[in-house]
Amino acid sequence: MKNTKLVLLCVVASMMMACAPKLTDTVTVEGGMLRGVLTDNPEVMVFKGVPYAAAPVGDLRWALPKPVIPWEGVKVADTFGAPSVQRGRQAGSFYYKEFQPEPLPPTSEDCLFLNVWAPAKTVGHPEAKLPVAMWIHGGAYSGGCGNDVAFDGEAWATRGVILVTINYRLGQLGFFSHPELTAENGYGGSGNQGIYDQLAAIKWIYNNIEAFGGDPKQITIMGQSAGAGSVKTLAASPLTKGLVSKAIIQSGGGLGEFLSGGNSSTPLSTYDERGKKMMDDAGLYTLADMRKASLEDLAKVRSGMGGTHPDGYLIPKSFDEAAYAGQLLDIPYMIGSNGDDMGDMRGAISAFCALRSTQSKEPVYHYFFDRKLPGDDSGAFHSAELWYMFHTLGRSWRPMTEHDYELSDKMMDYWTNFVKFGNPNGNGVAGPWKNSTADDPYIEELK
Repeated sequence: MKNTKLVLLCVVASMMMACAPKLTDTVTVEGGMLRGVLTDNPEVMVFKGVPYAAAPVGDLRWALPKPVIPWEGVKVADTFGAPSVQRGRQAGSFYYKEFQPEPLPPTSEDCLFLNVWAPAKTVGHPEAKLPVAMWIHGGAYSGGCGNDVAFDGEAWATRGVILVTINYRLGQLGFFSHPELTAENGYGGSGNQGIYDQLAAIKWIYNNIEAFGGDPKQITIMGQSAGAGSVKTLAASPLTKGLVSKAIIQSGGGLGEFLSGGNSSTPLSTYDERGKKMMDDAGLYTLADMRKASLEDLAKVRSGMGGTHPDGYLIPKSFDEAAYAGQLLDIPYMIGSNGDDMGDMRGAISAFCALRSTQSKEPVYHYFFDRKLPGDDSGAFHSAELWYMFHTLGRSWRPMTEHDYELSDKMMDYWTNFVKFGNPNGNGVAGPWKNSTADDPYIEELK
């Protein structure tokens, strides 16, 4: 009898093991094979420093992103890739203290890397079909990286969402216009290289995320500050249609001039002539000269990059122009700002929500983060919500309280629910966070 029970137990255990998904740490993507590593949470795996395009160096400096160069063997993805060349935060400044407790890692022109956090059990299982969120960092289009101290995907993965963070070209290397570059592109203009990088990252996710258990039909793009401006730009681009299912815009304004990216009535030659004059003044008269110049020499060139602008191809119209024309991606949006942000954005955001409600059946959810962070009198400053929506409060120098962790848990649920269902409350749940419309301009307060 005992032997019979033992045999039955063994059979049941074998069946359970057979039904359980097999764990693997290796996947095949564009470029070759990758091996990930477990995070401090053994149920989450991360793949760091994954190339999503060829290194934009040498003859590819300022070029539109090109396909990944294949590598041999298995690439161990245990180290974050280099951030784009940038000045970095000034030592002693507010944001240096807040988000840069350690020196910035060495920067490089070779910077087109992304990072993937996924549940360990879904890696290598395309049938898992998990939703995906791609994070675009802020930094005034001139600083930051996808592995800044506040960013982490562990809490996202434990909630059933694959998180991808990216690096993209910044400043002079990411937003430089010139007549020769415009001619080289063969369409549109030049000067939006950093946004083309972001588009290349979206396409990489679309083509490869199944290897990690993700669903290419459920990709949410999200970002804060210049990252939010990037999301707005991508939402206004016809090239993202069919690639993006939802968007989250954090402290990037709504309708209006804030992070507007110019307008399509400005001739492309205006941007090209500005870039040409900058280089001519530095004695760099041809594109060949500019590509041979050292980074040190380029750093001496008078700065004139200000982010994105309509180029007639990737960005036919600005966000406002596309919004009023009803030509934004017809998807659910989450959009908001902070209590002590870079100006009061609530009116501009409510105007966007009201406009969308007259054009589309897809919802827009408006939040207002107003938690006054402990430790000083800085309040709910620009970027303060990042600690909460990534659940990385333990990395902050601030004396976070139990309430802060409770608020972070609540926001994590809201953000990941939106990515999963297009509704921060959950699947089919009505409230407490209501869709914001012209008739009911609801704002969810987070504090």
